[in-house]
Amino acid sequence: MIAAPPPPSAGEGPAGILGALLTIRHRLTRLLERVVMIAVALLTIDVLWGVVTRYFLGEQSRWTEELARVLMIWVALLGTSVAFSVKGHLGVDFFVGLFAPGAHRLMRAVAHLVVIGFTLSAMVWGGFRLVMETFQLEQMMMALNVPKGWVYLAVPISGLFITLFEVESLAETIMNAEPQEGC
Repeated sequence: MIAAPPPPSAGEGPAGILGALLTIRHRLTRLLERVVMIAVALLTIDVLWGVVTRYFLGEQSRWTEELARVLMIWVALLGTSVAFSVKGHLGVDFFVGLFAPGAHRLMRAVAHLVVIGFTLSAMVWGGFRLVMETFQLEQMMMALNVPKGWVYLAVPISGLFITLFEVESLAETIMNAEPQEGC
């Protein structure tokens, strides 16, 4: 679990709104971290069971490989959401550093808007369409006998979390000169 300071208390005005957003982000991050930890634990057990069945029982369980793939997709996408929440994602500050110091805040705001635009269009809207079409086509995972739409649902869910965290980061950038790290 990534250590983050407790969220500030909400007051009145813009600082209160920012405090409320930070509290929401803090709580959602804790929830996502727990979900990712459980998924990683299940992934570990699944892979170990696959190894045991393959080497000690002579034939690998059919479902272990497919379940490992599903869990890895969910871990990667929800883990990405956690990284956006704690500002632990990859950031390229080289070009921002070329601008005058006064423009850094504007460039951070533009970067947040680009991420929000991408996640809303590609991950949320596109992911939702992918999930709906997969359910309509009744595509199934053969070994697990589960609709593939449940696997793809990780894309729009992760997109919603990333969008929410980026909106909060955008508000933080607009209201403060320097964003808080690690929340």
